[in-house]
Amino acid sequence: MNRSAADITDLEARSLSAAFRSGLAELNAVQAARCLVAVAALLLVLVTLDPFPDLRNPDAAAVVGGRMALTYVAWGLLAAFAVLLVATTDAPALRTLVTPFHLCLVGWLVINIALSESRGVSIQRFVLAASVTSLAVLLPLLPPTQRSFNLCLGGAALVLLALCYLGVFLAPHYSIHTALDIGEPQLAGDWRGSFGHKNIASPVMTILVYVGVYLTAVGSFVMGPAIAALAGIFLIFTGGKTSSVLCLAVYALASLVYVTPSLWLKRIICFVPLIVMNLLTVGSVLSPALGAMTRLLPLDPTFTGRSAIWEFALAAVAEKPIIGHGYAAFWDDVTARQTAQGAEWATSAAHSHNSYLDLAVTIGLPGLLLVILVFVLAPLGNFQSAQGHSRSGALAKLFLTIWLFGLYYGATETFLLERQNPIWFMFALAAAGLHFLARFQCVEQMDRNADSLSQPARWWHRLND
Repeated sequence: MNRSAADITDLEARSLSAAFRSGLAELNAVQAARCLVAVAALLLVLVTLDPFPDLRNPDAAAVVGGRMALTYVAWGLLAAFAVLLVATTDAPALRTLVTPFHLCLVGWLVINIALSESRGVSIQRFVLAASVTSLAVLLPLLPPTQRSFNLCLGGAALVLLALCYLGVFLAPHYSIHTALDIGEPQLAGDWRGSFGHKNIASPVMTILVYVGVYLTAVGSFVMGPAIAALAGIFLIFTGGKTSSVLCLAVYALASLVYVTPSLWLKRIICFVPLIVMNLLTVGSVLSPALGAMTRLLPLDPTFTGRSAIWEFALAAVAEKPIIGHGYAAFWDDVTARQTAQGAEWATSAAHSHNSYLDLAVTIGLPGLLLVILVFVLAPLGNFQSAQGHSRSGALAKLFLTIWLFGLYYGATETFLLERQNPIWFMFALAAAGLHFLARFQCVEQMDRNADSLSQPARWWHRLND
């Protein structure tokens, strides 16, 4: 009788052990899938499906239908998979994204697309933008721990840097601008790596410098310095003057914001220089007084004659100031538009070289206002909240620095809401990271109780947990 009871007890113990091992295996598989999706998203936006384009080929800028279709499918599937992975375990985090401003922005984009001058183009490009942005917003939730998040971020950065350096040394015609380039032969000698232009490579390398500094701050004393050094050296050789100057200036600005206690002082530090920068650039073509002031400066704030493009874009805003010309639908066919005498070349521009002005052109002034509320004003308030609860200081500073860099980079280039642009992806990721840090606390180690075996360990916990 006692022997039978012992056998039953032993059988129960074995069953529990088997269930434990099965649950742990399932947990590890789900965790691995979450990390794989995060790394795949980072590599897809940074490396793309078409790296190292041959700029000597006249057809290099042409859009190939099959290749674009593959891009849409890849982003769509990744985004759908990411939503499935986080929907069950991170529902509280997803619910915090449903805010009045977020809903108004999405609603306005829908109205804008419905009234677009090229509705089909706007719909098609918005689908891609929605997939890319969804992945960027969900990416902080995918890795199960902060350590795995760091490894995903650092691993993707190292893969990109390895590809870029291998390209420079083994295939320079595909990774360095040459005098044989069809579009801009004057850029010969500037490194571009796996990207299609140095103006994409340079801001990406700036962001990787920040990633390397962050990883070093959290204890990765090999991977962190390696990423920062390799990205910094590559940034110098890209010849990207704007990104090189902003790299150090923005980090200093973020460090000042980090030690400033008052939210109002933070706003002054962040936004006053940004407003001045936009006044000296786009504002100089609106106001003769500002234009006269900029001509007295020792540098050229128009960045080699972009004032003609800004005048052309401002005229387009004046045509449709409320509804805009349609999301991502204005610059495809502008050659037939009238311009001022001597500025006809502005109609060959691909964008307005100012993210805020470009949004006014495409989605109208109300759309621009909503983007400012969601992506310019709100992230700083979220950083203040996260800092007030003393949560993940190094991670919050990383997100703050990337976000600040995007704000200032946007005064010289166009990237906001721009589909699979890597700067937009990292900017949206940073804004989402600050949003979550303001509402959740990061817990590095997974729970040790039995309940933790039923779902992936999450490092985002609600404040009242």
